[in-house]
Amino acid sequence: MSRKVLVTGAAGFIGSHVSHYLLDRGDTVVGIDNLNDYYDVNLKLARLDRLKAREGFSFQKMDVSHKEPMAELFAAEKFDDVVHLAAQAGVRYSIENPHVYMEANIVGHLNILEGCRHNNVNHLVYASSSSVYGANTLQPFSEHHNVDHPVSLYAASKKANELMSHTYSNLYGMKTTGLRFFTVYGPWGRPDMALFLFTKGILEGTSIDIYNNGDMIRDFTYIDDIVEGIVRVLDHPPEGNPEWTGDDPDPATSFCKYRVFNIGNNNPVKLMDFVNAIEKAVGKPAVKNLMPIQPGDVPSTCADVSELEKAVGFKPNTSVEQGIENFVAWYREYFNA
Repeated sequence: MSRKVLVTGAAGFIGSHVSHYLLDRGDTVVGIDNLNDYYDVNLKLARLDRLKAREGFSFQKMDVSHKEPMAELFAAEKFDDVVHLAAQAGVRYSIENPHVYMEANIVGHLNILEGCRHNNVNHLVYASSSSVYGANTLQPFSEHHNVDHPVSLYAASKKANELMSHTYSNLYGMKTTGLRFFTVYGPWGRPDMALFLFTKGILEGTSIDIYNNGDMIRDFTYIDDIVEGIVRVLDHPPEGNPEWTGDDPDPATSFCKYRVFNIGNNNPVKLMDFVNAIEKAVGKPAVKNLMPIQPGDVPSTCADVSELEKAVGFKPNTSVEQGIENFVAWYREYFNA
């Protein structure tokens, strides 16, 4: 049965892909985005143009942190479900621009929760982040682990989103699911992310900055796998965990209708191997500029996705080599490079 879904951040990397997937299966999608200039607005507009050409999609330029317009949107549209992906992204940017993160990620999330609460939205699925694991070193990262030691304000804002959602699930019986994404990449990706920067640098023959002298490991996750996970989770709203106990509280579940899941490839890759795969796909060697680790960065990520697989019967499976080939092909076509 067709549903009406609000997708926030619809002009963004993940939001645009999710919108296409929902439209493909016959849902009606209302997309919102503030089209800010954190990165190239033309790329956002190009993503949006592809969506606007499709039947069943409508768009409103809107900022999730603006209370009254958001309340009016929810009241007018009566969404069945919400996929909340709008946020101020980027770990490093949060160190220089902390107030932007509070507005977009905290106030914005509150407005989404209030809209869902007052308009009987069936299920809210929202973007959390692998960065919530912060100072944790036990890997693979599991949703059952404590995540009380973030190392960036961006991570803290995403942890706060999980806590806020739990509160609304408890107080108002709302169904909320947070998804901890692990280093998403692929066609139409963000220009501030490593794959985009590295591909651009290699093609142009300029040096690429490789942090922590390349001694980094990331659980790179292809966009199609992320989208499949999001939509499957959207179709499986959480119920309370009858075995949950306050004597030994499980962070992944609750007595109320609340869940968090990892979505990662569960196959971490050394940063230098990632660069090598890009060099192979581009057909040119990189000029590498080795740099120290950046504040707020963590040296390694790896996702335990067993809970996701158990709940919705899916786990990411696209190889990094295939994903990079797809991205480089898109990049060459889009930029005529």
